[in-house]
Amino acid sequence: MNYTDTQIWAIIILMAVGTYAIRFSFLGLLGRRALPLWAMRLLRYTPVAVLPGLVAPMVLWPAASAGHADLARTLAALVTVALGIVTRSALAAILGGGATLNLMLYFFG
Repeated sequence: MNYTDTQIWAIIILMAVGTYAIRFSFLGLLGRRALPLWAMRLLRYTPVAVLPGLVAPMVLWPAASAGHADLARTLAALVTVALGIVTRSALAAILGGGATLNLMLYFFG
């Protein structure tokens, strides 16, 4: 589908207004109030849930291999999880997984 320049700008502006409204509804309206303890407990897990949600599609259906899982990405994901469990360090897990991915791609293409 081809969009005109006006339609593209209208979509961008509407998306910006929508994003602002969603964020303002949480931060602007509730920002000065204390959240209930149950909500604070649940919000602690947000960063932990976001990163795997972003990475999992790239491991399971990578665009680099036409949507087929490959050994390099699968092994890098396993090393990342193992390092995260063993070291309890997100940085060590990310760096170790990245190094594994690069080495596997270098050796096996």
